[in-house]
Amino acid sequence: MYIVIVGAGDIGIPLIEIATTGGNEVVVIERDESRAEAAAAAYDCLVLNDNATIKDTLEDAGADRADALVSTTDRDATNIMVCLLAQELDVPNVVSVVHDPEHLSVFQQIGVNGMENPQRLIAEYLYRAVKRPSIVDFMRVGERAEIFEITVGEEAAIADQTVAEADTEGLLPTETLIVAIDRNGEEPITPRGNTRIEAGDLLVIYSAEGAVPGVTDVFGHFEDHTGALRTNHQRR
Repeated sequence: MYIVIVGAGDIGIPLIEIATTGGNEVVVIERDESRAEAAAAAYDCLVLNDNATIKDTLEDAGADRADALVSTTDRDATNIMVCLLAQELDVPNVVSVVHDPEHLSVFQQIGVNGMENPQRLIAEYLYRAVKRPSIVDFMRVGERAEIFEITVGEEAAIADQTVAEADTEGLLPTETLIVAIDRNGEEPITPRGNTRIEAGDLLVIYSAEGAVPGVTDVFGHFEDHTGALRTNHQRR
């Protein structure tokens, strides 16, 4: 892909690294001279030390032939202007960071995919790592539902049960689905009714009520329940 990345700051730099490592043709626009020089020295990409809110700058970056443009500056107003100019240049895929949740609707109205407040997402991820240590990774779906990864413990109620047996015995809470199984780092298994769950399996779980203790208990991670009780006690 040909990707234009606006901003070489805390968000832009990791994106530049991922995009260049992935073999994409990347052009970076960074207004700050020191940041631009640092990005040019560190990554195999063209870096323009210029103002991306000027249409000529985007044209110099080849935005009119780009597959995608991602705006990562720390100002929503700047990101909105960049995205509007990118749309004028018919960039097919325009994405932006959105720092203020109240501005998300503005990005949606102009047809831009917005990633809401990445700093808050990172903070939430770190908080989850402390509060729910058994959760390897997670993604929120709507207000409560979550998709998360969890390892089956040796003492888990579901260990050595087939999916059908676990369902018949009521081990899986309502609206909780096992989406995939990663066993010994091999090709992921798509679970069927006769698929047996083993201790040590890394499961991808969808739960309509999220990764609450009543769900994680099933997989042998009772420390989550203890943590929740402690949190409730502190609130009292």
